[in-house]
Amino acid sequence: MVVRDKVLGILKGIRPEHDFLASQDFINDGLLDSFDIIVLVSELERELGWSIPGDCIRHDNFVSVEAMIAAFSGS
Repeated sequence: MVVRDKVLGILKGIRPEHDFLASQDFINDGLLDSFDIIVLVSELERELGWSIPGDCIRHDNFVSVEAMIAAFSGS
């Protein structure tokens, strides 16, 4: 399974009612809130082995799957 699909699976596990593929900004579109981001960071670290430092938990890193992959996949 490719990383993009894994991230989408994690997002659907957190908020199954949302269509993440239809959004360009998960936060501004109301798909994720601050608690969801905490859960998401934990799941990305656990499932993908990413290490996400606190100073990287910013709006711009969570607007899309592509933004998360760009920000964290090298960690």
